[in-house]
Amino acid sequence: MSEDHVELHPWSEGDLDLLRRANTPELMDWVGGVETDEQVQARHERYLRLAREGRGQQFRITIAGHPEGVGIVGYWQHEWRGAPALESGWSVESAYRGRGIAPAAVRLMLEAARSAGETLPVHAYPSIDNPASNAVCRKAGFTLLGEEDFEVGGGVLRTNDWVAELAHAPGQQPGDDRGA
Repeated sequence: MSEDHVELHPWSEGDLDLLRRANTPELMDWVGGVETDEQVQARHERYLRLAREGRGQQFRITIAGHPEGVGIVGYWQHEWRGAPALESGWSVESAYRGRGIAPAAVRLMLEAARSAGETLPVHAYPSIDNPASNAVCRKAGFTLLGEEDFEVGGGVLRTNDWVAELAHAPGQQPGDDRGA
């Protein structure tokens, strides 16, 4: 599946059901476990606030025939080793995995962040034991920096720290890898 079959839509009030569908052990075990409905509703409100407050953006991932969404992708402000950065995350419902949707959505999310004027590096922290999300990082053009302990849901996960640069070097055009 190519990017022209995957679309992103800014998170909206109507996306709560998508968030509830993503609240499964299969999807949530990598990020601290399944949430209560109250926690899901609070996360939905946080997603809505991100854009309102200019601190990031969550998106509903859609494909042809599925306007209700098949997944979630987004970025938000984050601190990395004492410096400002962005963090990203995503999930795709199990019925739609293995089609290239997640890497396409992450690439589109990075482009949306650039288009919004974001220039900070974007980090992703998949568990070292999550080969699918680590593959998404690789396919979406992130660079592996190494392993990190990352606090999630009151616990600590051993993760890989991947980064994608949004800012281009002086004189470098998007898609131009010279000097990179």
